[in-house]
Order: sequence, then structure tokens, then C-alpha cells
Amino acid sequence: MWTAAKDGAVESTDVRIESGKIAAIGQNLPTEGAVVIDCAGKHLSPGIIDCHSHMATDGGVNEGGQNITAEVRIGDYVDPDDIDIYRQLASGITAANVLHGSANAIGGQNQVIKLRWGAGPESFKLETAPQGIKFALGENPRGANNNRSFDDPRPLRYPQTRMGVDQLIRNAFAAAKDYRAAQAKFAADPKTSLPVRKDLELEAIAEILEGRRWIHCHSYRQDEILALLRTCDEFGVKIGSLQHILEGYKVADAIAKHGATASSFSDWWAYKAEVYDAIPHNGALLFGRGVIVSFNSDDAEMARRLNTEAAKATKYGNVPPLEALKFVTLNPAKQLRIDDRVGSIEVGKDADLAVWSAPPMSMYAICEQTWVDGRKYFDREEDAKLRARDSEMRQKLIQKILTSGEPMAGEDDEATPRERDLWPKYDEYCGHHHDHDHE
Repeated sequence: MWTAAKDGAVESTDVRIESGKIAAIGQNLPTEGAVVIDCAGKHLSPGIIDCHSHMATDGGVNEGGQNITAEVRIGDYVDPDDIDIYRQLASGITAANVLHGSANAIGGQNQVIKLRWGAGPESFKLETAPQGIKFALGENPRGANNNRSFDDPRPLRYPQTRMGVDQLIRNAFAAAKDYRAAQAKFAADPKTSLPVRKDLELEAIAEILEGRRWIHCHSYRQDEILALLRTCDEFGVKIGSLQHILEGYKVADAIAKHGATASSFSDWWAYKAEVYDAIPHNGALLFGRGVIVSFNSDDAEMARRLNTEAAKATKYGNVPPLEALKFVTLNPAKQLRIDDRVGSIEVGKDADLAVWSAPPMSMYAICEQTWVDGRKYFDREEDAKLRARDSEMRQKLIQKILTSGEPMAGEDDEATPRERDLWPKYDEYCGHHHDHDHE
């Protein structure tokens, strides 16, 4: 059992779960009234937590219409039917930080979710997770990728420079400060003061200044990281997490001094000019300077391999394996301020667990079961049975069509649009609904 806690890795241990919580840990625990799951020869870890995800959305999470969109909320649209949820459960993921894109210096409000596959959208939300918001630095918010031609008559969206991004954030903080002051003035003396119209954008930013909303900031370059740290220090704001943070190793001491955390890619590099100085030792160097580090995915497929992403902290920097595992379990929980509930196997915490066929960071490890709140949401053996069932049903339906004498969709010009659409959609359903391995 890989606890991601002070006990480290423990052999020959039982875990008792009651009402979705870890009730006891030890040898030869009583089994009265319990369903016994035999994990002999297996490895148990905390459920993996992805600190930067876009699952459970339709992908359209970049509101590019203006430079500040703090009023927009991921929580207003959580798609519980996104097949990526199931596929990532099949990879040991139990919770994630779902973020907006990075089109805005100050973007929308995030949503921390648990992967409660089969539940409704509200049930996905981790009820006690503190509120957060997406910020972004660099070429994304300044519009470097808008592919506008020189003769395009539309005005360019401010900001168009890195300096403008920093000034925009300063202006927003100052406006929110004035907004709160005006509200307080009216509350204290409504007879001589003007009422203040509620502004959802300024409300969200004011919550940042008050320490009630955590910043999760898309960032790459050292100069921009330092600029944001200094701006936040000036306004008394502590950053929740610096996302991507691929030049973080250059300013690790400044990040540690501020108290920010770092949620990085393990070894992504050179996919655009801003990340040419990225190195695979980034996570290990930040960890060595006392920064809480996690590795995230920002990608539906990468999320299915976060267990081996964690191993890269050991490969590229000799981070002890027990600490490296925390890069995808306890550390992202700390960054999201939910470590009182998840991230490690300890009595009193939520029973979010993954069962592996080998040590969880091994390239040979296969996730065999995933449990959320003490409930099994993925079982590899059951999944194989479901895929076989769906394949058999598909073949029966195909044979029924072939022997019916009716033309296949597309073979008859008189086929209805519904008939033409039917088979591609059914193929997609059967091929993906339980096919997390693309087999």
C-alpha cells in the first residue's frame, strides 16, 4: 500500500472502508459486515488527482470575447457524459481541477470534480473544494495566436503585449478594491452614498483579494512569473498554483518565498517558442527548493498516464519514489486545498483508491480497479465483459440488417437522413462507450 503519507509504503495491510471513508488501516482487520476485496499481490494507491484538466466540458472553454471573463463558471456546465471521465477512471484518476482555457489574462472560475461516473452534473462537484479562477500569462492572453491579417479592419483586443497583461491584472485588482470600498461605504452610510450595482466580474476578483478564491495561473516564462508574483505581493494576494510553470526552475526561490505551488508538465518541450527553455528536471528542481510540485495533464490522453508521468520526477532528478508519487496524489490535493479529504490513504479521508497490478509508477502497472468515496467506479474485468457484450450485440444487429433484405444506409438514395446517420453513431457508441483502450 502506497499511502502518500508518513507511513510511506506498507506491506500486508488491510484497509476498512465505512460510509465512503477510510475507517481503519492495519493487519487482520475485522471483516464482519464488510464486502472483502482481495488485493493480495496487488498495489494500492490513493486515487490520482489531475490539477489541470479540461474533461467534463465540450472543449469550448475559451471565452475570447474580452480580456477578463471572471464571471464565467465551469460549474455552470459540467458534462457528466464525457467519455474521457470513464477512460480516466480506468487510469486511476479520481478527482480533477477542471479549468477554462487561457485566452484571457483573467479567465473563468474553475470547478474541482470527483469522477462519479453515472451521476448528474451537480454530483460531480467536490462540495468542500475552495473556489478558484484561471489566470494566464504570455502569448495566449495577448493574442499572439489570433492569426489576424494586417488588413483586418477589426480592432486588436487589449492587451497585445506582455507588459499589457501585467497591467491588466493590476487594473483589475485596483478596480475590485475600489468596488468593495464603494460597497462598504454605502453599507455604512446609505443616506449619503450611492448604491453599487452588483458586478459578477468584480465580485470574483474581489474574492481573490479577500483570500476566498485561489488563482491557478497558466505561465511559462520566468520574467512573467516574477511580474505576477510581485503584483500579487503588492495586493496581498497569495497564488494558489502556477500551472505549466516550465521556467519555474529559474525562479524557484522566488516561488517558494511567495508561497505559490507549481503544477507542471513532466517533460513537455518545444511545442511553442515560450517553452524552448523547458527541461525535464523542472519538477525535481522546484521540489528541491521547497515548492509543492504536481504533474498535470492538460490533455485527455496524457491524463491516462499520470502514474508514469510521476515516475519521471525520479528519472530526471532522483526524487525519491515515495515523494514522486505525491506529485499526482497528495501534492495536487494540497494545491487545490482539498488534502483534508483526498490525496493519501489515511484514516478519516475519503476512500478514493486505485488498485494496480504492479507498483503504480511502473510502466508495467495496469489499473485494475478505481474507487471513489468507497464505491467502485471502474473494474477492468467487468469492463472486458461489457465490451464483449456490446460487441456481440453489435454483430447480432448487423446480421439482422443483412438478412432483412432492407438496403443499408447509404446504399439507397431514398434512405432517410436518420438511416444514414444511424450506423456511424452506433459504431461510435460501441467502439467508445466501454473501450478505454481503443482496442
